[in-house]
Amino acid sequence: MKFGIIREGKTPPDKRVPLTPQQCKALKAKYPEMEILVQPSDVRAFKDKEYEAEGVTIAEDLSDCEVLLGVKEVPLDMLIPNKTYLFFSHTYKKQPYNSKLLKTILEKKIRLIDYEMLTNEFGIRLLGFGRFAGIVGAYNAFRAWGEMTHDYSLKPAHECADRREMESELIKVKLPSKAKIVITGGGRVASGAQEIFSAMHLKQVSPNKYLNDDFNGVVFTQLEVSDYYERKDGREFKNADFYKDPTGFKSVFRHYARTTDIYIPCHFWSNKAPFVFTREDARSPEFKIRLVSDISCDIDGPVASTLRPSTIAEPFYAYDPHGEKEVPLGTLGSIGVSAVDNLPCELPKDASEDFGNELIKNVIPHFFSGDKEGVLDRASETTLDGKLTPKFAYLEDYVNS
Repeated sequence: MKFGIIREGKTPPDKRVPLTPQQCKALKAKYPEMEILVQPSDVRAFKDKEYEAEGVTIAEDLSDCEVLLGVKEVPLDMLIPNKTYLFFSHTYKKQPYNSKLLKTILEKKIRLIDYEMLTNEFGIRLLGFGRFAGIVGAYNAFRAWGEMTHDYSLKPAHECADRREMESELIKVKLPSKAKIVITGGGRVASGAQEIFSAMHLKQVSPNKYLNDDFNGVVFTQLEVSDYYERKDGREFKNADFYKDPTGFKSVFRHYARTTDIYIPCHFWSNKAPFVFTREDARSPEFKIRLVSDISCDIDGPVASTLRPSTIAEPFYAYDPHGEKEVPLGTLGSIGVSAVDNLPCELPKDASEDFGNELIKNVIPHFFSGDKEGVLDRASETTLDGKLTPKFAYLEDYVNS
């Protein structure tokens, strides 16, 4: 079986790769029948010569490959007909800007396996860049605090050689002696954020203690949905009910906003769910949050201060809750905002290695076992016959829109 790693063609360019040179070498050793070709690229975090040093062939023409691996959406003119592609297509939610991409995939009779759809039998995702989004997003929170207060300055993550150098910058952080931090969510993203907290030796406390106790040092708490949402009818909160239909719930996050300095959203949010905090909430005299590092980055959604995504080059802005508008970071009475929507790109080598390890462990083996567990089948949005799979038939109107 011949695999190809495609050159990233989306603008702005992405430096990440699905497999590092060392991982390609390891795969070829594990599966002698596997051949890997890599398209040349000037923008990858790993250079062409690094792949060649590991015995991987660099080739412009990947038309002989059966399976093609990328990271971001593939430009329409780069799609090769009658191939199996794996990349983040951002189509399963009917994202308007990618309807033409899915239509072209069907026209070219491509089997699209979307990374986000790769799950085990219990529906748990098998891979993603969420961990490094959490790591960089939490780091950006402390970098933004320094920029906002002028108390210290951290080197941007993308200017660090790797994660180790980035974390060495954290020794410069100077927070108020009783600063309090809250994160929402419990998946890969939240786990990544907590790795930064661990590197800073921050103390974790329960949501109840966070609300009611006094602390001498910096503390943080992690909130599950049952901590910041409650039923409108006052009945007992059950996670299954919330995930099935969140419309019967309301946010009680304001209790935490009264005693929080930094908020780091790491949650998954459905557009049917209530906002975590609204613009009206942010105007309340009791609202004490000074900075939001929004890793989830749902625009004009659950976190009122996130007006737009920011960029790696210009990651910070501020939200004026009374004027309901964007203002410069540090403006008196404003809420600082970090809302970079491609955070793992700031540490492309580390993020790629982490992603590739999950790909090797959880996905690649199914290509050589006949996909007996249905992992590849469940994640396939389209077939080589140019049709939507039954699971994704709901995208028919989206494709034809």
